[in-house]
Amino acid sequence: MATGETGFDDVTFDLVSVQYHSLKAGHDYGQYVRDARNAGRDDIASFFEQVMAEDSARAKQCHEFIKDLAGSTPATA
Repeated sequence: MATGETGFDDVTFDLVSVQYHSLKAGHDYGQYVRDARNAGRDDIASFFEQVMAEDSARAKQCHEFIKDLAGSTPATA
């Protein structure tokens, strides 16, 4: 298992990255929902809410994988 410059293995780093970007996007989507509602486009607001829920689920799955990796022993070469 390679360890990059961060000190974390590549898979953990990748999961943390996806989790971060999913959470960040979810935060941004809240504004998109408000913008759509303010424009009277509940259909678009619903779409943004769906996307936000998908990113939230993605972040949660990353969290579960990270917990799993933290509890496992590293592979030896």
